[in-house]
Amino acid sequence: MFGYNMDTTKLDLPVSWGHITCGGTVANLESTCLKFYPFSIFKAMKPGGLLNFVSENFRIKTCKGEEKLFLQLDSWELSNLRPHDILDIPDRLGREYDISPTFMATVLSKYSIQETGKDVLTREFDLKDPQYMLSTTRHYSWPKGAAIAGIGASNVIGIPVDPSARIDINKLRDRLHQNLATKQSVYAVVAIIGSTEEGSVDDLTGILEVRDEFQKLGMSFLVHGDAAWGGYFATMLPTDIHMSPGRAKRGSRDSSFVPNSALRTETQEDLFALRFADSITVDPHKAGYVPYPAGGLCYRDERMRYLVTWTSPYLSRGASTSMGIYGVEGSKPGAAAMSTWLSNTCIGMGVEGYGALLGEVTFTCSRFSAEWAAMTSPDMDFKVVPLNMLPSEMEPGSTPQKVEAEKQRIRDTILSKTNAEIVAADAGKPESEKSLTLLRALGSDLNINAFTLNFRLESGVWNTDVEEANYLMSRVIQRLSVYSPDDDISALEFVLTSTDFSKELYGDCMANFKTRLGLRVDDIDLMVLRNVVMSPWPTAQNFVGTLAGIFKRIVEEEIKKRNSTSPTRHHLLLQGKQTLYMIHIPTFMVANHRQQLIVEVEIDVESKKKYLSFKEQNASEQIYLLTHPIQLPKTLSPGTKFSAEIKTDKAIIVPHTTVTISQVVKSRPLNSAFRDSNYPKTFTSFYLFGNKEEVNIDHMLLLAPNSQFTAEDVKLDLNRPLTDQELVNGPLLYVQDFREEPSQPFPSNADLQASKTFWFKPGRKMAVKVYRDTFPATASGPGLTKGYENPENELASGYMTLGDHVFVDTEHMNLDPFKKPERVVQWQEEFNKIGESMRSIPHHK
Repeated sequence: MFGYNMDTTKLDLPVSWGHITCGGTVANLESTCLKFYPFSIFKAMKPGGLLNFVSENFRIKTCKGEEKLFLQLDSWELSNLRPHDILDIPDRLGREYDISPTFMATVLSKYSIQETGKDVLTREFDLKDPQYMLSTTRHYSWPKGAAIAGIGASNVIGIPVDPSARIDINKLRDRLHQNLATKQSVYAVVAIIGSTEEGSVDDLTGILEVRDEFQKLGMSFLVHGDAAWGGYFATMLPTDIHMSPGRAKRGSRDSSFVPNSALRTETQEDLFALRFADSITVDPHKAGYVPYPAGGLCYRDERMRYLVTWTSPYLSRGASTSMGIYGVEGSKPGAAAMSTWLSNTCIGMGVEGYGALLGEVTFTCSRFSAEWAAMTSPDMDFKVVPLNMLPSEMEPGSTPQKVEAEKQRIRDTILSKTNAEIVAADAGKPESEKSLTLLRALGSDLNINAFTLNFRLESGVWNTDVEEANYLMSRVIQRLSVYSPDDDISALEFVLTSTDFSKELYGDCMANFKTRLGLRVDDIDLMVLRNVVMSPWPTAQNFVGTLAGIFKRIVEEEIKKRNSTSPTRHHLLLQGKQTLYMIHIPTFMVANHRQQLIVEVEIDVESKKKYLSFKEQNASEQIYLLTHPIQLPKTLSPGTKFSAEIKTDKAIIVPHTTVTISQVVKSRPLNSAFRDSNYPKTFTSFYLFGNKEEVNIDHMLLLAPNSQFTAEDVKLDLNRPLTDQELVNGPLLYVQDFREEPSQPFPSNADLQASKTFWFKPGRKMAVKVYRDTFPATASGPGLTKGYENPENELASGYMTLGDHVFVDTEHMNLDPFKKPERVVQWQEEFNKIGESMRSIPHHK
């Protein structure tokens, strides 16, 4: 399937080997053992060692090709011998010195890494910890496997990806140069052949060429192909091409190589190059259509399996023995191996078997990618942007007009045509003008299409807020996936999944994606929709077009419900006795309520009398203003009036009152663009407002998710009293005893209410510092607490004691009113019911 040699008569190629195993963890182990194998041999050749008798004339070529006495190699040269030369050592010892495998087993039982451990050799030879290198989008199993193997997850170095989520070869080369300069060796560089989230295929051909470059500079490493997802797609290529052990060079391979029309040319080249990778992981339970669990690990040189044996690792072609000794699992059940064998045998491993099946699948995926690429036009209220750019987007001098022209060509020659019509229309055309050529250039490298959405605001301009785009996509995905046991699967018209692109993992790739969407480039994760194609049949009868139409309709329906800034009712806390303040109860998820507000207000005399009377008689009750529909923050000019009711959670105190705006203390928008990147590390910050007789505080909402902590009539004991004017200006209060970052996100309301140690409770005393707010009342973030960095802004310091009226809410502002209930909890409840019903069944002896 991969082009590895299995013919023992071909002496110019190593004989391959593979087995059903856990895959990635074993690959970590074999690279570790291979890297340290020369050191074990070196120790055995030193004076007093069991192989000392060969040390005077046993020679080996360094990575650069220079032949040296083995015992004269320095630590760096030992770390960077070529894999084939390392694997040859025991065979050479046998041929040249008649050393038996049994004696080699004795030697290695004393000196091998399996016996001594990696750290012993690292200390003795003064080595820096070797590292793994692979793209930042790698599967989580890689750092996990490195931790299990003793390599350490911190030694799995993530290489940034390019705009198509493939490893950036230039960034890889830069990192290798860094390691070369500091003499920190590399276990292996991993090419991901089909990333789990995007189906991207790394430039394996380029990685092999980079290894050639660095071997000439004195650095060598294994190249591993993580083809867990994409390995079976190699069946679409011919495997009966005999090539020398040279490197895969683009444009230089055998003339008998015939590209498959369903894959990009670059993808075919990198799948073809798998035959030059030292090892490959592949999961039959993915594109092999085999039930879980079935993972596979293949070696280009069968001798590598002895590196992970737990009997006698002497690296020679010995007799067959128990499979259980190779790897970490030991004895294994045969079901996975049998199901893999049966599927592979029945379907077939060549171009007429899995190759044909996956060829249909990738063609179907391309038809989907054409739908996503050309679904929307500039005059529509939303846009679909695929991860993989159109050919016209990547051309020098690309313009929106050229891109739109190519989209129209897709609509005219692909979307409106059947498969047969596309093929017929291509007859006689030059390759560059064929629709199939364009189709092959669209979408994923394999069978996963990743794409995103954005929408127009009511004003007609494109949304630039990442959270708003994410919110739309989350609404769409909820319509197109199974969330709870109550969902009717038969009513689900189309199934999509989603993932998130973070700055940490996707870097410039995410930034480029946001730019193409018209979104602001920031640190917020970008939600990405995915459709995974496993069936070869949806292209018949325009089924793909039907599914795309369903998607389009759902997006249009959700846009009609999207966030707007129209007038609506607002809940606000009502505080104070002589001077009244209303404090907005905001919500991050709803545009109308995404504002932190502290406003001094007046109400009519009769209403104030009823309010104060109720407040005096019901000290523990929280009192609210519920407005009639108004639009915030527009309705905030001094003198502006609006209608509201005064109420509690249980009763209405005043059914109708007129509220007049006196002064805006703080009006701070909470949109994602105005939030900080991190929570405060050394304090918890509050807005301080009121007068010398009544002082109140409200927690500064600097980042989401967050919580509302508001306290009325707090007592200040400061090194100097604050003036009324200072309080009117709304200074900032920094609690010194409690740091916000370690506490975020705060627990649920119920947990905080039950907690006896939570710090924001009536009567709690805490150390504080008060600083002037260096920004206007209506300023937006980020960076609203930067004044803390300048001691000249400090007004006072001392202590604050919370009064009896404390409001805490860690849930409301983070709620999505349209989100379906948490599906994991619902599934667990459903399974619990099933378990209870089964336990209630009488058991008969």
